[in-house]
Amino acid sequence: MEINSPFRYPGGKFYARKLIMELLPIHDFYIEPFAGGGSVFFAKEKVKENWLNDMDTELINCLSVIQKRPQDLIAALEGEAATKERHKYFKNEYQPRNQLERAKRWFYLNRTSYSGIMMMQNCFWGYGDKYSMRPENWPRNILRTSEKLKGVKLTSLDFEDVIDQAPDGAFLFLDPPYFNADQDKFYTHSFAKDDHFRLSDVLRRHADRLTYLITYDNSPEVREIYSWANHILEKEWNYTISRTDDQKTKIKRKGSRSKGREIFILNYGPSYQQAPLFDEAIQYAYSIA
Repeated sequence: MEINSPFRYPGGKFYARKLIMELLPIHDFYIEPFAGGGSVFFAKEKVKENWLNDMDTELINCLSVIQKRPQDLIAALEGEAATKERHKYFKNEYQPRNQLERAKRWFYLNRTSYSGIMMMQNCFWGYGDKYSMRPENWPRNILRTSEKLKGVKLTSLDFEDVIDQAPDGAFLFLDPPYFNADQDKFYTHSFAKDDHFRLSDVLRRHADRLTYLITYDNSPEVREIYSWANHILEKEWNYTISRTDDQKTKIKRKGSRSKGREIFILNYGPSYQQAPLFDEAIQYAYSIA
């Protein structure tokens, strides 16, 4: 079942989903150590085992409540309107007392904040009836998300613990924070420079028993850190800044067009693919045998 992510998320891969999914290898165990909005997981078919992890405990709590108690969350949000006043209330005054109330606060703020930014000092009102998911549609969003999350393992661990625990043969999709980015503006848990090196080291250590695809900013530093990788592909896609991740492609609005440019790092080749998508003339921008 293909659905959109339930959340708005800065740096999410909604617009790059097709490019990513074309490169996914055959797998029975799927893991995202940096789940974020989970755009790729929600777009792809579930496999036998699925594991979503993120250091943001509030995000994981919201996913867990949606997974196990969707009707309770729907009831808690019933009657809520998307207004600046309610956004201000949930941001500054609302004091959640339990997991359900924490999920209510997180969901409301995420759906009504600009770009889904949840770092409170930069969590600003960003809702619009013409391009945001309206509150009357939130219940349907929650129910379809809950269905997709059935049987999915949800954790809030350090990425190294997740990778170390991944079973042999698992496939990991990794979307870490950019190497060159001011993360403190967007995320509740920033990624230090040492974490980027640590991520490369742990992936290299497990390269013979796991397959993985990593998305990163196209920078000399990242290329150097992953100079040991099998394949580094340059990818580019279009996106519209004024649109949100819950829109359908049939909706057309004026907005600022821009391009996403990243590199995809893989430790596998054509033999792992569901189809022969690795055309050297098209796919390989940079390859290390």
